[in-house]
Amino acid sequence: MTSKQPLPVRLTRTGQPLFPWHHFTMRFSSTPRGARLARRLAGERLDAWGIPYGSDAHDVLTLIVAELSANAVRHGRVPGRDFRLRLSAEGAALRVEVTDSRGESIPALAEPSNELDGGRGLLLVAALTDRWGWYPCIDGPGKTVWAVLDVGLS
Repeated sequence: MTSKQPLPVRLTRTGQPLFPWHHFTMRFSSTPRGARLARRLAGERLDAWGIPYGSDAHDVLTLIVAELSANAVRHGRVPGRDFRLRLSAEGAALRVEVTDSRGESIPALAEPSNELDGGRGLLLVAALTDRWGWYPCIDGPGKTVWAVLDVGLS
């Protein structure tokens, strides 16, 4: 994907997106089950915000949640500590943030290897979103990986 076209969203009669401002935060166990639950609840929340199941924006955003949650479980897990998912929508921009407990495990894009099964998650995140990054937690150990998708119309 070299050229990113905005994904269509349902608009109100005034032409404004249906989600002028929304916020969702929840902690999940740092397990594969927790990552699946994060994806499922994010999908339900997005649908409630006016991004319907089966739409391009919904599919992309739930994939982003799945990838970042799986990375938190695989690379950011500290036994006994949860990861946190935060979704926020303002105007037509949606932000996904996943916070884990391992600040020394820094996310980086890498060329995928034919010998390894993994290593493509952040490449997908970078290709499907408008911007992404990470920052260290200021209130404890860990880091937050975030991605933003603009689903507005040009």
